[in-house]
Amino acid sequence: MRIMSKLSQQWRKPTGWLGGLLLRAMNINHSKLTDWGLSHISIGTQDTILDVGCGGGGTVRKLARIAAEGKVYGIDFSEESVTVSRRTNKQLIKIGRVEIRHGSVSCLPFSDAMFDLVTAVNTHNYWPDLVTDMREVLRVLKPGGTLTIIEGGYKGGKYAHRNERFAELLNIALHSVNELSELFSIAGYADVQILEEYGWGWISGIGRKPF
Repeated sequence: MRIMSKLSQQWRKPTGWLGGLLLRAMNINHSKLTDWGLSHISIGTQDTILDVGCGGGGTVRKLARIAAEGKVYGIDFSEESVTVSRRTNKQLIKIGRVEIRHGSVSCLPFSDAMFDLVTAVNTHNYWPDLVTDMREVLRVLKPGGTLTIIEGGYKGGKYAHRNERFAELLNIALHSVNELSELFSIAGYADVQILEEYGWGWISGIGRKPF
């Protein structure tokens, strides 16, 4: 139990050398999930994008390649994540295409209506107050801007039993398709879509800030 407790803490907020290893593994293990999720949204070459809970920086790097004339920001409340993400995106940071900051989704250090797109990959289950934090994301989105939440496990679907056991170990709550859709609506998003990849057990929620 002590080992599982430590692993749970690392998943929630990576620290030290073990956290660094975990973050590098996440960049690899989450890559296909991220590609699937991003394939369902439109990303402009000049978009300004924020990745919330940027972890090891793999998603930031993917986004910067797509928004080749824009700018991508990453934010994470784990200092180790910020360090690894900056290392992952070292060259892009050097030329001003990427910026990684330390901070929380509950109080984003960005101006109102700044972003065309906000992404969150395997992170929203750790947000302190999901609806309130989704509204904070809404604040920094431009009118018509998109939030996409991409998650490698959810309540229901092909791997429901395995996912529920894993969520219990990590002390997080998983959401069903209907629950995730309701969260977007309650938080004030429009044009909500929930997508499932049943074979892999993946889910993605998409919502737009009303004009």
